[in-house]
Amino acid sequence: MKNLLQRWFAPRPRLSPQQSARLASWHALPEPGHTATSGRARLVVVDVETTGLNLMTDTLISIGAVAVVNGGIALSDSFSVVLQQRESSRKENILIHGISGSAQREGMLPADALLAFLEYLGKSPLVAFHVAFDETMIKRAMRQYLGIAFKHPWLDLAYVLPALWPESKHSHRSLDDWSARFAIRNDDRHNAVADALATAELLLVAITQARQAHGTDSYDGLHRLERAFRNSREIF
Repeated sequence: MKNLLQRWFAPRPRLSPQQSARLASWHALPEPGHTATSGRARLVVVDVETTGLNLMTDTLISIGAVAVVNGGIALSDSFSVVLQQRESSRKENILIHGISGSAQREGMLPADALLAFLEYLGKSPLVAFHVAFDETMIKRAMRQYLGIAFKHPWLDLAYVLPALWPESKHSHRSLDDWSARFAIRNDDRHNAVADALATAELLLVAITQARQAHGTDSYDGLHRLERAFRNSREIF
């Protein structure tokens, strides 16, 4: 409990002048609109790997991301970073994500890794599968190492997909379930970039279905579908 309280109520981190300037440059970027169609937008699909699944005590190890630009996956517009860990995670954890103990200890300093992610992201909206986990881990790291409250728009495909295919809302719950339905291969499961790529492929499937069934393929349109499905779950 003591370590947890120290982590959550730690003093604001001291950034170097260069780090502060990089952070200020990101803050100064203009906010994009979210009404553009998928053919004229950039969405960043993200996935993370961590030391475990406890949102309160586990830590962020890596971030992987790939951009969907102008309605297609831009493999050249991708991102991957390992945050330096003081101690490597448990052996059973390493067996899941495949990031070795030495790779963890030799990763990029967390503040610089997060600044690199912000510079890659810009102000593009984020997409993930089961947003709550990825968002919480990234927000915690941003607060701990950069001293900022990371408030950013997120779209959760775990709710968008069953909104578009309601007949599958009970049988399809995981990333693997939906990937199998649409024959999306992922030969490196639990690699952050590979999982982000599989999620990006699902996003393209969702965009096509939303356009055909609902006449919308904008980020705002997909977000409305997500909210409607969330509200229907609350009602029933």
